Amino acid sequence: MAISKKIEELTQLLAPVVESCDFQLWGVEFFQQGKHSVLRVYIDTDREAGVGIDDCSRVSHQVSGVMDVEDPIAGEYTLEVSSPGWDRALFNPSQYPAYVGEELNVRLTAPLQGRRRFKGVMLSSTDSTVTLQVDGIAYEIPFVSIDKSNIVPNF
Repeated sequence: MAISKKIEELTQLLAPVVESCDFQLWGVEFFQQGKHSVLRVYIDTDREAGVGIDDCSRVSHQVSGVMDVEDPIAGEYTLEVSSPGWDRALFNPSQYPAYVGEELNVRLTAPLQGRRRFKGVMLSSTDSTVTLQVDGIAYEIPFVSIDKSNIVPNF
């Protein structure tokens, strides 16, 4: 099974578990490293206090139980539960509009106008594209072309 399909499957499996703990599933990463794999689950909340280590531990316990029963990953894996952090990755188009005006790092699956990496300010976001301003030039990037993107923290 392709990694993207596996991530989709894991997201559908884990979203209700995370929500039952009063958090939102921000995103899922799954890496295969030889015979061992890493499943990273990012959780978020609207609470002012944010996500703490005790929250991650509680969600990890619940996720682990479901993973043991459903067994969607063959072989050994490490489960990590974390907040998205200041440099949060953006996993789906619905997450982008909240960050219009913020600086993003974007890596593409294939070059767009000769580039695979972009670092710029997000001007807008639609259901299918994000527009970044890089060095005074606006680039309209289709979401289907994005391999990875994250917020650049402004301290």
